[in-house]
This record gives sequence, C-alpha cells and structure tokens, in this order.
Amino acid sequence: MKKLGLVGGMGPQSTVPYYMNIVYGMREKVAPDFFPNLTIESLNVFEILRLIGAGKYDKVLELFLYAIGNLKNSGCEIAALTANTAHIVFDELIKRSPLPLVSIVESTCAEAKLRGYSKVVLLGTNFTMERDFYKKPFIREGIEIVIPEPEERKFIDNRIVSELEMGVVKDSTRQDFIKIISRLKSEEQADALILGCTELPLILSDDTSPLPCLDTVKIHSDALISASLES
Repeated sequence: MKKLGLVGGMGPQSTVPYYMNIVYGMREKVAPDFFPNLTIESLNVFEILRLIGAGKYDKVLELFLYAIGNLKNSGCEIAALTANTAHIVFDELIKRSPLPLVSIVESTCAEAKLRGYSKVVLLGTNFTMERDFYKKPFIREGIEIVIPEPEERKFIDNRIVSELEMGVVKDSTRQDFIKIISRLKSEEQADALILGCTELPLILSDDTSPLPCLDTVKIHSDALISASLES
C-alpha cells in the first residue's frame, strides 16, 4: 500500500470530502478496523486563482512543486491535486513532480468512457470551461464536451468563487444552474454532466441535476484509492 498525499485547500469545502471518501473507501477495501495514513498540504485557493488569472503559470508550478515536495518529505509515495482548475498546469507539473500524480481529468475521462457517454456538459470555473486542458483527453477518446454560453459561464464562475468556495449553498443558485443544464441537455442532446469544480457536488448531484453527474471528487478519490492499493 502506498501512502497518499493530497494538495488540498482548493478549496477547503472539497478537501474534506476527499479525506472522508479516501479514509472510509480504504476501510471498505482493507479491513473494518483500518484507516490509512495520509498527508494533506493545504494551499490558498484564492492565491492559486489569482496567479492563474494573471497567467503566472510558473508561479503556480512553484507552489505545487513546493507542496508536493513537502508531501514527499512526509513519506508520501503518490499525490494528487484536489482541484480541477489546478490541472491547467498538470502536463508540466507531472514532468517535474518528485512523486507520481493521479489526474482528476484523466480519471473523469476514463469514467465517462466506461459509462459509454459520447457528449458531456462541462461546468466549472471559467479557466476549466474555456481552456483546452480539460478537453484534450475527452477528444482523444472521442467524447465531445459542450460548455455554457459566455454569460452563463461568467455567472457559474462567480457563484463558485463567491459562494461555493465559502461553503455557501443557495437553492436559488442551484435552480439557476439547473436551468443552464436543462438548456444544454435539450439543445445539445448531452448524455451527462461533469461537475468540473470540486465544490459543485455541494450544490448538484444525480438527485437534483437534469443530467447524470460525473462527480469529479468521488471519481478522483476512487482512482486514488486504487492507485494506493496497487502493489
């Protein structure tokens, strides 16, 4: 079993379910009286978003490499970034990381392929929805990604940063998100919805969404458990 390390805090509201998913998921796989040893290195999500917004990707890489170095020093053998937007620098990060990394984007793409989806809606921050880093593996697997209109993207991004990152969950925001998803379902004939921000499961789920959800927190947590348990 390999010790896991999480680069968390991006934001805190999603780091907690990562922790709970992993420790209880490991317990189910190993033994009733087992909880894994893992380490979390918590960063400031707002600093990360400011640097990405300013295009200072080298600074973002430095922060992540420092965090992963701390995880390695604590005895971790495998690591992950607990945020979708953070994967904007993943291709370069994985080349320089002192630890093997498990990608949230690749894990989500693999799950979408496993479920047989051919067209999926992507919700997340503006960076996640608009940049190519999230789309690349899906294109490679022949899965089409559709995103909301510009004003809808601006609205979603604002609600993620101003509400969900703070743990604020409003039913009015949920209803507005549902309207956007319903429109895309009708107009684009999409199969599923990627919750492409790790705070989105706070407000959307299979029970509330017009489309079945690819919960990136749950999918990534399961992939990390599998990676940890690989001999």
